[in-house]
Amino acid sequence: QVQLVESGGGLVQAGDSLRLSCAASGRTFSRYVMGWFRQAPGKEREFVAAMRWSDWDSGITYYADSVKGRFTISRDNAKNTVYLQLNSLKPEDTAVYYCAGKSTVGVSYSPTSYNYWGQGTQVTVAS
Repeated sequence: QVQLVESGGGLVQAGDSLRLSCAASGRTFSRYVMGWFRQAPGKEREFVAAMRWSDWDSGITYYADSVKGRFTISRDNAKNTVYLQLNSLKPEDTAVYYCAGKSTVGVSYSPTSYNYWGQGTQVTVAS
């Protein structure tokens, strides 16, 4: 059974930074795609960032246009953990952020393609 546990959310001011963590357990993730999504109140869940676990050394990552240049996805093999560094935060980044795992080949921007989800962590950015 795969488990994903997020942490690191909080209340910050515009322009501040946060680092979200997603601790993964239960499987070997070397062939997985790991993604971050977010969902604001009244809105659909949207793609934020993704990477193939095996691609980290090659530096191949994927980002939504709205966060490109501000957010960075990374992983720590030894800790089986995926991170999302959020810099230059804006009020419109306020949402619940979810870590997700996809066990099939290919990066997807659609949340329906991911079969493992964490419980979410709230990020609130005050103006």
